[in-house]
Amino acid sequence: MSQVIHSPRMYDVCVIGSGAGGGTAAKILTEGGLSVALLEAGPQVYPEKDFKMLMWPYELPHRGAGVGGRAEENFGEFLAPNGAWNIEGEPYTSAPGSNFQWFRSRIVGGRTNHWGRIALRFAPIDFRSGTRDGIGDDWPISYDDLAPYYDKVESYIGVFGTRENVSSAPDGVFLPPPVPRCTDLIVKKACDKLNITCIPSRLAILTRSVNGRLPCHYCGQCGRGCVTASNFSSSQVMIPPAMKTGKLTMITGAMAREVILGKDGKAEGVSYIDKATRAERRVNARAIVVAASACESARLLLNSKSPQFPDGLANSSGAVGRYLTDSVGSDGWGIIPRLEKMPPHNHDGVGGMHMYIPWWKFDRKNAFPRGYHIEFGGGRDMPGIGEFGDLLHEEEGYGLTLKRRARETYGIGIGLSGRGEMIPNPDTYCEIDPSVVDKWGIPVLRFHFKWSDYELRQAQDMQETFRAIIEAAGGEYKTKTSIHGQYPFGITEGGKIIHEVGTVRMGADPKTSVLNGFCQAHDVKNLFVTDGAPLVTNPDKNPTLTIMALAWRASEHLLDEAKKGNL
Repeated sequence: MSQVIHSPRMYDVCVIGSGAGGGTAAKILTEGGLSVALLEAGPQVYPEKDFKMLMWPYELPHRGAGVGGRAEENFGEFLAPNGAWNIEGEPYTSAPGSNFQWFRSRIVGGRTNHWGRIALRFAPIDFRSGTRDGIGDDWPISYDDLAPYYDKVESYIGVFGTRENVSSAPDGVFLPPPVPRCTDLIVKKACDKLNITCIPSRLAILTRSVNGRLPCHYCGQCGRGCVTASNFSSSQVMIPPAMKTGKLTMITGAMAREVILGKDGKAEGVSYIDKATRAERRVNARAIVVAASACESARLLLNSKSPQFPDGLANSSGAVGRYLTDSVGSDGWGIIPRLEKMPPHNHDGVGGMHMYIPWWKFDRKNAFPRGYHIEFGGGRDMPGIGEFGDLLHEEEGYGLTLKRRARETYGIGIGLSGRGEMIPNPDTYCEIDPSVVDKWGIPVLRFHFKWSDYELRQAQDMQETFRAIIEAAGGEYKTKTSIHGQYPFGITEGGKIIHEVGTVRMGADPKTSVLNGFCQAHDVKNLFVTDGAPLVTNPDKNPTLTIMALAWRASEHLLDEAKKGNL
């Protein structure tokens, strides 16, 4: 057995992961005076060199699609580094009959380098879902407990939006929103006809300078990464102030293997693989914050076995890996013929939606529990590979005739994406695969995933709503879905929306949950989890803002406990 290389230093806290939750924890803890070792499985990110913000498609050999188009599966070569559905040497598996897709990002800042920046608060009712409809469980905390931390996060990172008093979409601390594009106004008018709420969107993108960060210059390429840090990423907004304190030690290329439990029943360190040398090293700390992403954090705890916790660290409840959910997703699109006559004009703006549709049917009985929101967009975006694929399927011809038709149809499409709440079910969870390890020798996850009738009926409602909106706008709805097959009504594969949460959930009862309301383990008092794993439910709001608010709250609690000597 190879020797584990121990660091002689004792840190106050070891944080695992540098994304939304880990970056927030590192900032709050170091600014609070604690020494922090941050373990990140990937390399450092250098925006000026790594981000392709203003690169033209023709500057890459394959227009960004990669050799043989293989980069398209990971959103193309323009995406900010370095997320992938499949990482060489780091597999995961799906159980027979299941198909779960897991997008991982091995780099400082994690998936915040290229996320959609949609920043929505959970609503008060989202914390009391079990009480509302008798399905699932309530959170151990309320909206009022988290609201001050939503305020802190929004004020610090910058989120644009408007105060609308929509009960399903609480208002926040907002910067002015960008003006609607013409396609936004077309959808808005259609929604008004249908009595569907449509309001300015809420994105973590600056429209005014905040803390020295420049406002957005409207190049519309947020997914490529922002050199000016005008949109939020942990690597550019959370990590730099933590580094400036002098209290943060960043250890990159560190693949966490196990959280070490001491004889006193407390976590005392983390064993990790130094990917550059393949040596196993150990960092010691008085408290551990796990923020490696919901499924990666569950994997780490499940692999951290000891005589006291033979089924995984802090897992006396058996809940680690359970209650896995992703957002319900279904997409559609249509064409608006009158846009062919629209004079060419500037469609630039932020790299995301300027308006959106929050859940509007919360005041009536529906065919499914909970709800969904709709993201939409259109217009003349930067042309890329596959831009006219649908045209080629519908039109015959070549040369000047085809080029003329491409110009006529360029920008006349509007796409709509529903994002809704999945209800946790006993058939959806992750566990350690008994026979597969990664190239570091660490056992990998095996996923079980199943959509229930709740989610299928929700996807059906999404498709019906998409069609109604496009037709009310005078357009033709083009998406065709079936009630049959593996993905009825166009429902996406599990994991494809990249909103997986719930695998180390919080709760009031230690018999059915892993963490308390401060993201602190019931079983191991100096162990915290601050990514998507603690979420009890996965409402129709993208989870990142809530992850940061929970991490901020947990970190302040950890600071308070440290001052009291309780860790």
